Amino acid sequence: MNQPKIDSKKKLKPAKLYDQSGVLAIMDKRIVLITTIKSGKWGIPKGIIGKGMTPIESAEQEAYEEAGIVGQVIHDQIGEYKHKKWDGICTVKVYPLLVENLLDNWEEKNLRKRIIVEPKQAISLVRKRVLREIIRNYFKF
Repeated sequence: MNQPKIDSKKKLKPAKLYDQSGVLAIMDKRIVLITTIKSGKWGIPKGIIGKGMTPIESAEQEAYEEAGIVGQVIHDQIGEYKHKKWDGICTVKVYPLLVENLLDNWEEKNLRKRIIVEPKQAISLVRKRVLREIIRNYFKF
C-alpha cells in the first residue's frame, strides 16, 4: 500500500488568532448594517481591538469609522462568533450599541454601504448564521 509522501520542510503552523469587537447598532428598534469592503455582504461594524483599548471602546470606534455611527454600548457582550481572515481566526465579541447620531460623512463612506432595517430583515440580509442568532436572541424572536 502506498503511503502519501510527507514533505519534512513543510511544518504545520499554528493559526494566527485575532481578537475583534463589534456592535449591533440599534436605532429606534432597528439595526444599522454595513457591507464588507471586499465582498459587499451585509454585517456589523467590527475590527481588531485597538492597542490600549477595551473591547467596548474599540467597538464604538469601529462603529464610528466604518459606519458613521455615534453612540454608546448599552449592555455587556451579547454574543461572540469566529471567522477566518488574514490566514487566521478572528473571534468577534458583539455588544449592543444605542445609536445617538448617524453622520452624513465618515471615514469609510466611499468603501461601504449602510442601511437601517428591522431586525427580521437584518436576519435575512446578514451572511453569518451565528450573527443571525445573536440578532434573533437579542430581539427575542
